[in-house]
Amino acid sequence: MIFEASRAKAVDKLNHFVENNLSEYSKLRNFDFGPDNRSNISCLSPYITHGVINELEVIDKSLKKFSFAKNEKFIQEVLWRIYWKGWLELRPNVWSDYLSELREFREKYKNKQNYLNAIEGKTNIECFDQWINELKDNNYLHNHTRMWFASIWIFTLGLPWQLGAEFFMQHLFDGDAASNTLGWRWVAGIQTKGKHYLASEWNIKKFTNNRFQNIKLNENAAPKISEKHYSIINQNFNNPKNLEEKNLLIFENNLSFEIMEFKKNNFKKIYLISNKNENRSIKLSEKLVKFKSLLIEDQEQRLKEKSINCEIIDISEIKNIENCYSLYPNIGENLDYLNSNNFKIDFLYRKLDQFSWQYCNKGFFNFKSYIPKIISTFN
Repeated sequence: MIFEASRAKAVDKLNHFVENNLSEYSKLRNFDFGPDNRSNISCLSPYITHGVINELEVIDKSLKKFSFAKNEKFIQEVLWRIYWKGWLELRPNVWSDYLSELREFREKYKNKQNYLNAIEGKTNIECFDQWINELKDNNYLHNHTRMWFASIWIFTLGLPWQLGAEFFMQHLFDGDAASNTLGWRWVAGIQTKGKHYLASEWNIKKFTNNRFQNIKLNENAAPKISEKHYSIINQNFNNPKNLEEKNLLIFENNLSFEIMEFKKNNFKKIYLISNKNENRSIKLSEKLVKFKSLLIEDQEQRLKEKSINCEIIDISEIKNIENCYSLYPNIGENLDYLNSNNFKIDFLYRKLDQFSWQYCNKGFFNFKSYIPKIISTFN
């Protein structure tokens, strides 16, 4: 489980997966063979999350290898993150309410032994304790395992989902506000009201090839209940008609400017924004902060190789920059910082997001029916 912080390594990983493992993806994707054998999944999410490679690039390479029908499950998984982001963009209060609830639970649980045992991997549930260590060691968990983990956290250990979502965000290389928050809400049963995900002993044993014993779980828990209802708030995701020659801010979610649709625009200077823990509501692990920093440095090097004027700055230095656009940072910590400091910046949205987010007003099954249309629009 090595994630090297460079676009070159990300492209290598993509090419290797498409050539060697994509054909078996739909059949084997739900198996977690352990951190030493990830050949059945792509492990591209840390790079896609940071925009080091983008979704269309991944889908395009997969379709050059196999037909849409053979690739459909893989393509759906690639686009899940766009769906989650779009869903959250239309209901931004879900994120702000989550942070508010998180602050309350932090204070309430900071000295509770069952919470401390959970984050230290001392629950006596063998698989869960191993996953805690795996997450801290590798900053990654298999997607199926994330569902089991969240279910055990909420329904067997009886801990608030908000604290579990925070723990993931502190460690996951691919953590983003939308996928993480909404994924935990879904397991708890409040994203799709009344429909929760319950981990079971037989399911864990089957899909981990019986790697674990001592899996005694609460398999009859009721879904969590939330009285909150979030209506869609209509948003404007339009770009300025004519882009003037201004500075450009790039945050940690768009770190491949050279393959973006804005690459041909003349910007005076590009500022790559580093957001360390001082300005974050959720404090990241040292390894995650380092990973993000290295990815930003890799983008800087690639831009300089193309003789593009650029500089890495701390997020607190944005106040010193005038006349700028920003690639849209998505709902999350970076956008929170801009909003809390009342920065008035024109955002530039990716065409893929502009087009796809209109189909994120309902559930994923509705979104899924538009995937062929999304692909045909851009491919």
